[in-house]
Parts: sequence; C-alpha cells; structure tokens
Amino acid sequence: MAIKNKYLKEVYADLEQRNKDQPEFLQAVKEVLESLEPVVKARPELQEAGIIERIVEPERIIMFRVSWVDDKGKVQVNRGYRVQFNSAIGPYKGGLRLHPSVNLSILKFLGFEQIFKNSLTTLPIGGGKGGSDFDPKGKSDAEVMRFCQSFMTELAKHIGADTDVPAGDIGVGGREIGYMFGQYKRLQNEFTGVLTGKAIPCGGSLARTEATGYGLCYFTEEMLKDHKDSFKKKTVVISGSGNVATYACQKATQLGAKVVAVSDSNGYIYDPKGIDYKIMKEIKEVKRDRIKTYVNYSKTAKYTEGCSGIWTIPCDIALPCATQNELDEKSAKILIKNGVKAVAEGANMPSTPGAVAAFQKAGVLFGPAKAANAGGVATSALEMSQNSQRLAWTFDEVDAKLHDIMVNIYKQASEAAKKYGMEGNLVAGANIAGFEKVANAMLWQGISY
Repeated sequence: MAIKNKYLKEVYADLEQRNKDQPEFLQAVKEVLESLEPVVKARPELQEAGIIERIVEPERIIMFRVSWVDDKGKVQVNRGYRVQFNSAIGPYKGGLRLHPSVNLSILKFLGFEQIFKNSLTTLPIGGGKGGSDFDPKGKSDAEVMRFCQSFMTELAKHIGADTDVPAGDIGVGGREIGYMFGQYKRLQNEFTGVLTGKAIPCGGSLARTEATGYGLCYFTEEMLKDHKDSFKKKTVVISGSGNVATYACQKATQLGAKVVAVSDSNGYIYDPKGIDYKIMKEIKEVKRDRIKTYVNYSKTAKYTEGCSGIWTIPCDIALPCATQNELDEKSAKILIKNGVKAVAEGANMPSTPGAVAAFQKAGVLFGPAKAANAGGVATSALEMSQNSQRLAWTFDEVDAKLHDIMVNIYKQASEAAKKYGMEGNLVAGANIAGFEKVANAMLWQGISY
C-alpha cells in the first residue's frame, strides 16, 4: 500500500526527509498513516490542529553516556536512551531494551507503536520506550548490576510515577528491573511505583510475567470466536522462547490447542506430540539455556538450525513472538499454502508489510502487535494502579482484568475498522481506535507553544 491522501503524504515526506537513517521508525509511521486516511478525510479539524505532525514527533528524546566497570576493572561505555513520545492521555509508559541492536530508529518505532497500544488498553498511559546497546548476555550479575546502576543514575532525572514509568523488554527481566529500582530508590529517597515488572515483595503484580503471552491468546481467542472458531484442537507454531512465547504456549495449550514448534535466535524445535511449556520454563527461566536443549527432554522433538524455517511447519495458528520483521512475505505465503487460519503478533512488528498484505489478501485472520500483544503493558498499568492504592490483587483478579482488557481491545479494533469502511481489517482498526483517543486528548489540551 501507499499513502494517497495529500496531507498525509506531505507529512510523511517531511518526516522521511528528516529521518532518512531510521527505517524501522518510518515503516511504523507509514503503516499507521495509511490506516488514518479515512479518519483525516472525515475529520478536517485534525489537519487544522496539526495533530498528525505533532503525533509523529516525540515530545522528548533523552540520549546519554553510560559508563561502567567490568569484572576485570576495565571501563566500558554504552549509550542510553529514553524516547518520551506522547503523554496526552497519561505518563509515558513503555519498556527498556538492552540489546546490541538498540538504536534511535528502533526505539522511536517502538515508542510510536506504544502510543496506540497503550491507548487501546483504555488505561491512562502515554507512550515511550528506552534502553541501551549494552548486551547482558555473557555478563556476570555484578557487571549487569553496575551497568544498571549507572544507567539509572542518569535516567532517574527524567522519570517518575506520574511522569514516566519504564518497564522491561528484551534483555530486561526481573534481575535488571531490581537493580534499577534499587538505584532509583537510593537516589530519590522514596519507595514509589516508578518501574513495573517489579518483584512481588516490592510492589510487583502477580500475572505480570505471564501477561503478554496470556493476553496474546485471549485476543486471538476473541478474534477466532468472532468467526465462530476457537483454539480447540488447533495446531500452533510460536516463534521465540522468552516470556511471551512460553506463556503463549501455556495458555494456548490450556485453551485446547497443541503447540508443535518454538524457536530462539539460533534455531527451532519441532515436536509433533506437542511442546511442553514446563520444559520451556525450565530451559529458559531456570537454566538460561538455548532452546536446542529441548531435545534432551523429549525423544520426539527435533532441532533445526536457523530460526526462519519455523514458518515452514504446517499449522492452523501462527504466533510470531520473537522480534521485528522476523516473518517476511515468503514465509507468509508458505504459511498460507499450508493452511494457516489465523496469525497474531506477540512481538513488536514481527511481520513485514509484505507478509501482512499477503495474509490479508488470503483472508487469514490477522491480529496486529499493537492490539494483540498489549497484555504486557496493560498489566503494567494494573501494577501502577495497585502501587497507587497500596494494594496487591490476587493472580486471578489480575488475570480476569487482563482478559477483559484484551476482549475490549479486539472489539475496539473491530468496530473502528467497520466504522470507517474496512470491516475485518484489524491493522487499520487498531491504528484508528488507538489514534482517535490520543488525538481527541491532544485537541482538548490545545497547542503548546
């Protein structure tokens, strides 16, 4: 697809000119702007108030040096970021990513997506993202701690419970959140819900670890239900083997499906008898090992080098949960040929534009990331609520709220697509539903000079 509306074309051309070295960010913006053409046409006040120009530009970008000392006593230097994209409906909210691939383009893409994903949750949270090109893999706990403390020493100046509440992302789990939280508390001399994904004794929420994977399945189940179908007796392929993939595997299994394949960055496991999520948890959460060791637990499992081959396995439902642009048009066409009925994104923008177009053309049910994987940030916002109230909800209470949020997200996306003449197009529907709430808030608040 291409942007046809003259106003939107001009906005995108200007953005492209100023951000030539940011392909991931431009890809994310283009997809949203394509969806917004009927909205802009129906609502001229959006152009008059410059809403589009303002929403594609971050409110603030913070970039800083992170110096730390490794176990050999050598000084190491990394680059830290926080993109505070939009606070029209609440404090900035979005994860911190620690990975060598982290750069401004990726963080702006993630932060931009986060605006609309957070809006869809119906909770009062804006969009942001951050992180560093530091790689925690292969580092000792002491090295990770020293990095996190140095990182938070600068970041602490720019965040707060009512300003910006970061969470975890790739490379940032409970260990990293703990080190950052401890440093923030030490610097600010206050115990506040400034980070989510905290340990349970420190104000964390039950069900947060499971939330993105569970939420992905709740969304997918609602999408299937709307087409008189379900997970029952379906074959599922899930890319990735981190938190999202592990708990998507668990919930899909509980809903009656059989997950036959999972992967990591090195390769994938195929087990025709079904993947056991308990073994995944043992490998990844306890032993912190590679997914190929799954064959040591199952005689019927087979490991194959190269992760992209996972999409050649026939399945009814595909859940890409690894990383951006992992599922390309070629892989999408193989899935379609093999009879896939539904695809829902557990990672951020894991399907390329060509793949999405192929799925939509073939009539495959498609749940876009900003809707389907919003369960994690939704539960982070529920953690914020518990912190503000000085309360702790049970696992079942949080899980029930998460389920209701994901069902509502599907309904919002479905109804918005229908309202603007694109029934069944959940990509457009999610973009529109998320955008309109933020745009209306920006209109109400006026223009800041």
